Amino acid sequence: MKGAYLAKSDEDLVALLKQQDGAALEMIFNRYYSPLCKFTSIYLKDYNKAEELIADLFIKLWDKRLSLEVKSIKKYLFVSARNAALNEIQRAKLTTSSLSDHDESLLLLDGHLNPHELLSSRESYKEIIDLIHKLPERQREVLLMSRVDLLEKTNISEILGITVRTVETLLYQAVKNLRTLISSRDNRSKI
Repeated sequence: MKGAYLAKSDEDLVALLKQQDGAALEMIFNRYYSPLCKFTSIYLKDYNKAEELIADLFIKLWDKRLSLEVKSIKKYLFVSARNAALNEIQRAKLTTSSLSDHDESLLLLDGHLNPHELLSSRESYKEIIDLIHKLPERQREVLLMSRVDLLEKTNISEILGITVRTVETLLYQAVKNLRTLISSRDNRSKI
């Protein structure tokens, strides 16, 4: 029966969800949980906290299933995830910029790196993430959604409620600014 749900569109799954179909919720969860966690962790800089927020989001989705009126469940989930992350930041005044536990655990599982390479890759990763977090918020969002989450420009525009042209402009500016930041960092390290 679950195989039949794989071929269903998001719209069909939302209709089934409104009929209190738990398998429809499970399919929506399987489609969007991981991308939503990655997306939310962009804001929170904490993958574990992102997982908590997204789990809560799906609980709320189930609770609101009977009154749910959405055109696009994907857009609804991503906007809700962003709002939940921003609310959490506001509430907790997060200022940490450490690597998420999830990314560290993935690095530790890589048996091809020796300890020196592992440390170097973590430091490089952290430096790049720190530089990305110096970008203006909208540029950072678009860059990470495009390059990390691998979302199409049309999807990014829907999620953020901006035009595709604005997404393209922000992405261009983000890459240009990131190159400048990397270049200035490299020049400082040579001195």
